[in-house]
Amino acid sequence: MSSKDIAQILLNIEAVTLKPAAPFTWASGLKSPIYCDNRLIMSYPKERQIIEETLAELIRTEFPDVEVVAGTTTAGIPHAAYVSWLLDLPMIYVRSSSKGHGKQNAIEGELKPGQKVVVIEDLISTGGSVLDAAEKLEEAGAQVIGCAAIFSYLLPQSKEAFAKAGHPLVTLTNYQELVEVALEDDELKDHQETLESWYKDPVAWSKKHQ
Repeated sequence: MSSKDIAQILLNIEAVTLKPAAPFTWASGLKSPIYCDNRLIMSYPKERQIIEETLAELIRTEFPDVEVVAGTTTAGIPHAAYVSWLLDLPMIYVRSSSKGHGKQNAIEGELKPGQKVVVIEDLISTGGSVLDAAEKLEEAGAQVIGCAAIFSYLLPQSKEAFAKAGHPLVTLTNYQELVEVALEDDELKDHQETLESWYKDPVAWSKKHQ
């Protein structure tokens, strides 16, 4: 499955929605012509199978030494579960913060010191959540060899964050690929400049559309 094929699937099931004429407001306050909700993938068995098999193959190719698959809470957990099953590997998941009771774990599942881990996230915006998970795993003795996600907005902050952390990132598709596919729709062709200008400078675009 190509990145454009995956982008088309996300558009078809409306896991990704484009509204350049009526921008979304993200939790950060940023205005955007795009909103991604990959949780919807779970509700479409056929599309889900394609996405998970493609993600598993990507990880197998890019990180052949992986020993454990880790999911971020909560969005990365179902994808990590599917992929770990397809790869026949152990799965763990990483909480955003330690539990306040019991063993007070930040990492759920068995993790042995030195094991090579790939962290799975559903979506990359700034990269903060997956890199936080990677940091917790390394503090626990794991060797994080890479991160994988279904979709990336390709925001400059995320590129800088992954470069600084030194963790390779692979994704099934991204904003540029998705826009190329979406512009085949006649209704969106008139908004090509808007969609491209957001990618070049999301902050400036957001201020302009307040």
